[in-house]
Amino acid sequence: MFETVREDLRTTLDEIRAAGLHKPERVIGTPQSAAVAVTAGGAPGEVLNFCANNYLGLADHPEVVAAAKDALDRWGYGMASVRFICGTQEVHKELEARLSSFLGQEDTILYSSCFDANGGVFETLLGAEDAVISDALNHASIIDGIRLSKARRFRYANRDMAELEARLKEATEGGARRKLIVTDGVFSMDGYVAPLAEICDLAERYDAMVMVDDSHAVGFVGPGGRGTPELHGVMDRVDIITGTLGKALGGASGGYVAARTEIVELLRQRSRPYLFSNSLAPVIAAASLKVLDLLESAGDLREQLAANTSLFRTKMTEAGFEILPGDHAIAPVMIGDAAEASRMAELLLERGVYVIGFSYPVVPMGAARIRVQLSAAHSTADVERAVAAFVDARAALAASGA
Repeated sequence: MFETVREDLRTTLDEIRAAGLHKPERVIGTPQSAAVAVTAGGAPGEVLNFCANNYLGLADHPEVVAAAKDALDRWGYGMASVRFICGTQEVHKELEARLSSFLGQEDTILYSSCFDANGGVFETLLGAEDAVISDALNHASIIDGIRLSKARRFRYANRDMAELEARLKEATEGGARRKLIVTDGVFSMDGYVAPLAEICDLAERYDAMVMVDDSHAVGFVGPGGRGTPELHGVMDRVDIITGTLGKALGGASGGYVAARTEIVELLRQRSRPYLFSNSLAPVIAAASLKVLDLLESAGDLREQLAANTSLFRTKMTEAGFEILPGDHAIAPVMIGDAAEASRMAELLLERGVYVIGFSYPVVPMGAARIRVQLSAAHSTADVERAVAAFVDARAALAASGA
């Protein structure tokens, strides 16, 4: 039977490659950092890394690494259990309490990933008599999580408050018992920031709850790095915050839901990804606590990240590249054609700059881009070298006739 399937799969894979949509995996032989050594994939040894979610440069921070080593000795390697059986250690409870305090929420529940966190919220909180209203550009984990729920589904155009209000009216007139607005805090492919103040205003007007996936914001967005709710002054008006430990908060893995007490308690009792997945490894929990310690005095890192972001966006614009507007550390360089974006990324790697071309289905067809992600670990010279590499790669691409 599989031989027939094999040919079908090979045909599909050939079509993906022919369309320029193939996504190869490059192998790095060093810790995640501002510069990494690529051991496979055509790179010239060590390259500047401009495609990681390592916004504050903490993935290889010596204090975080030391905390992880100490945790292995004290807590062991893994829990070999789910939380409600014998998978809860003091370190898990401590991290949940620290995240609650940091994010200004009443309680927090840890998950194996933010994908699982988003996958476990909607089915638990919403039934067939409820409604969920979702931004059209929300992360795939939100989309998949909503699909698991029996709630009525509404969608509004990205950051379009008039359409959000129309969907809220529709849900209200349809007799929805509960209404939940869900949005990314920062949209990962564009670097756009959700207008949370306006969203919260509409939520209060239509008696809806607000949920924000703040994975690309917590740690470095807002005056204290508490994310988009802090940036917009609505920390006390957001009901549910989901996020990850795998980006600015050390870059390992794991996710969380920080929310009202009753929401978190119900998730502990009914959320399937929580109930049926092994506990977060204690070494990650302990290292994440050290990251939260560092965030209390990370103003200089946030300032460096902001300076790097401004420099890159300014220099690239002056060089004639199209970058989606904003001031987030996600700086999408728009290319358009998928094959051209892929070739551009290859040329940049040859010039010592590691970036990735994004194309359909990750972004809309015809909107391929190179998503550059700045880090506090980058120096000014690193940023300027990256801009020069883009200019040189563009010239090489034009000369090749691609």
